[in-house]
Amino acid sequence: MTELIGQTAFGEIAMLLVIAAGIGFVGLMLRQPLIVSFISVGLLVGPSALDLVQADEQISLLSELGIAILLFLVGIKLDIKLIRSLGAVSLMTGLGQVAFTSIFGYLIGLALGLDAITSLYVAVALTFSSTIIIVKLLSDKREIDSLHGQIALGFLIVQDVVVVIAMIVLSALGIGTGHGGEGSSGNILTVLLAGIALVAFVILFVRFVADRLTERLAHVPELLVVFAIAQAAMFAAIGDMVGLGKEVGGLLAGVSLASTPYRETIAARLAPLRDFLLLFFFIALGTTLELNLLGAHLTSAIVLSFFVLIGNPLIVLAIMGAMGYRKRTGFLAGLTVAQISEFSLIFIAMGVSLGHVDASALGLVTLVGLVTIAASTYMITYSHALYAVLEPLLGVFERTGTPREPSGQQAGHQGEQFDVVMIGLGRFGTAIGLRLHERGERVLGIDFNPEAVRRWRNLGLNADFGDANDAEYINGLPLAGVRWVVSTIPAQPTGLSHEEPRETLVQAIRLSGYQGPIALTSHSGRETEDLLATGAELVLEPFQDGADRAVELLAGSKRLSHTSIPPIASEILEQS
Repeated sequence: MTELIGQTAFGEIAMLLVIAAGIGFVGLMLRQPLIVSFISVGLLVGPSALDLVQADEQISLLSELGIAILLFLVGIKLDIKLIRSLGAVSLMTGLGQVAFTSIFGYLIGLALGLDAITSLYVAVALTFSSTIIIVKLLSDKREIDSLHGQIALGFLIVQDVVVVIAMIVLSALGIGTGHGGEGSSGNILTVLLAGIALVAFVILFVRFVADRLTERLAHVPELLVVFAIAQAAMFAAIGDMVGLGKEVGGLLAGVSLASTPYRETIAARLAPLRDFLLLFFFIALGTTLELNLLGAHLTSAIVLSFFVLIGNPLIVLAIMGAMGYRKRTGFLAGLTVAQISEFSLIFIAMGVSLGHVDASALGLVTLVGLVTIAASTYMITYSHALYAVLEPLLGVFERTGTPREPSGQQAGHQGEQFDVVMIGLGRFGTAIGLRLHERGERVLGIDFNPEAVRRWRNLGLNADFGDANDAEYINGLPLAGVRWVVSTIPAQPTGLSHEEPRETLVQAIRLSGYQGPIALTSHSGRETEDLLATGAELVLEPFQDGADRAVELLAGSKRLSHTSIPPIASEILEQS
């Protein structure tokens, strides 16, 4: 049956998709990102295992289009305004991690017996972390807006800039690798002029065309997506034709749309297509690798994997500690760079295609990718439990006073008296806080999203930055005399095996000595009994409570008044 289906290119691709779906499902059960499953598919269908790939040209074409779309999406995030807004911590940690990994990775490569060029390629490849994986994991944990999440996103942008530079340099190094001789200097000049012309075209396109054109196309979202794909493919083809390479062409295509107001819409629409096409990149990659080649580099892969898993987080932790951040924030941010990315494999594959390194280097980095991505996924998923175990060893990474991140005792509220402490400053928490404030209650708001804290302060309310999962922070809260502690923190998403954050919060509050009533928030009736069993005196159900109030208003014999939110507060809430 397999041979019958595989007789046509369409049948072969259909079979590969079925295998990818099956392995992807297994990866889902193991809570692994798709990239691990895709790499596994490539190895499984490659010549060293099932040897199912015969439609090389079709798969290669889809692979190249996938790389163009991937790099287009990198380029579309490189808005100049966004790069200018990068904070010092993102810049310092990003550049520091890249420099540390490159230098020590190169030395480790030499120590493992790799030649100088291969060691350099491997070292640079190890500096890239997977934006796709990190954003997905942090979003699933609802930590994308936390301080460590925002810092991680910042130094991922720095890494993306490094990716751009590395790709351009690599393309430039590849210019003279053709049939050299006397034509090489002329070839280099031609490519340089073509590159300048392409960049100039991008600048003019951004300045005079991009905004107006995308605004017109946005009236038909499907056409906007088709245009974006066409832009990526056209620039990639031109880049390849003039010698810059498809990768640089795809990057420039993304940059040409990075300043438009529709870049997020384009990126969101193309992300599934990118993931689909990247499958064929990993299948094509698998056809070039032999499993015995991977086994020959097992020792080197383990050494380099430990370097990425331990060294990268430590350098981020050290830099952030030196800049005045708490060890907990540095640790959680550092874990996000404990893996290499799909760009690492693309970078090495470019080196192989240019003849700078051989296929064994690609096999080595592929194995490192499998190990680090798989391991770091669990490290990020269980980051809080991991921190609790390692916390006694991390004191050396925290400066006295943590000037950039005040703790509860240092937040300016020591000695103040509050009636209510509100943990979680989203829409629901803010609406409750405003109404309590109008009634004369003294409310202190707590959130791990710096933007939410800023919004509360703009409303004239007391607010501090803090993480409810941090028992040390909870212990420092000014809870003496507080009549209620209210938490609007939601349940952890299904499938993430953390401790229930609300139960952990109740335990931390009780251990701090507070014996007053605690109110928690539930979005499901099934949770209410469990939350009451944790020791909470009240469980708020926003949807049910809102429905009850609506029934009172609709069924009452007279119009019932309700407390309205001031216009300025409503405006700030809408912006959030």
